[in-house]
Amino acid sequence: MEIVGYLLASLVGVSLGLIGSGGSILTVPILVYIMGVAPVQATAYSLLIVGATALIGGLQSVRAGKVDFKTVLIFGAPSILAVYATRLWLVPLIPDSIAQIGTFELTKPIAMMLLFAVVMLMASISMIRPGKASVERTEDASMQYNYPMILLEGTLVGVLTGLVGAGGGFLIIPALVLLAKMPMKLAVGTSLFIIASKSLLGFIGDVQGGMNVDWMLLGLFSLSAILGIVVGLRLAHRIQGAKLKTGFGWFVLAMGFFIIVKELMA
Repeated sequence: MEIVGYLLASLVGVSLGLIGSGGSILTVPILVYIMGVAPVQATAYSLLIVGATALIGGLQSVRAGKVDFKTVLIFGAPSILAVYATRLWLVPLIPDSIAQIGTFELTKPIAMMLLFAVVMLMASISMIRPGKASVERTEDASMQYNYPMILLEGTLVGVLTGLVGAGGGFLIIPALVLLAKMPMKLAVGTSLFIIASKSLLGFIGDVQGGMNVDWMLLGLFSLSAILGIVVGLRLAHRIQGAKLKTGFGWFVLAMGFFIIVKELMA
């Protein structure tokens, strides 16, 4: 099963390289259901895996001139602070037993997996029905920043990333296209850098909080995902990402419903 998990990790990287989002949303389910990692710990591991993978992809995008560092700073600063604070202070405050409904006990691990499933459903809808955010803008379009909205969304994405361990590319890319009038290809590269910075800082918050870490598993999983994103970035020049994004969206939708049913039945 571990071999299967590492193979799936490479597909996480391929997805990030091809469409700039979506792949990280599968990291936690792979860690929990295939690698046997506890849900709360899996969200922390996901931050390092997603952060390292996105950083490699971001560096590749820099070489291609597809990163806007001003936007990385404007959007990334509140996002980084929010995810760091969430992992260091907010997550430890969540009680192990949240509520009792008849014979069903809503525990912290179940609540985090259910929240993660909701995020998966949101991501799948974004990929299946991209709407206005998928409109390709011209490379010479002028950049216009809606600073209050960018700061607000950066903070919200940071809190969400801290809670569930997902990169949030499905939220970041539409925000950059709509709020900063950014061309889609530039938004994908910029998104990778934002995901990398906030995810890695979030993981540091976990380490400072005293979480035990299986560095061997993390290293092998991250390496598999990094190899995948290198392949995905190369394939992105040959494969039309729009069709892949829609198909992947349906898969993420099914996985989201599967997690909800599994956690509630358990």
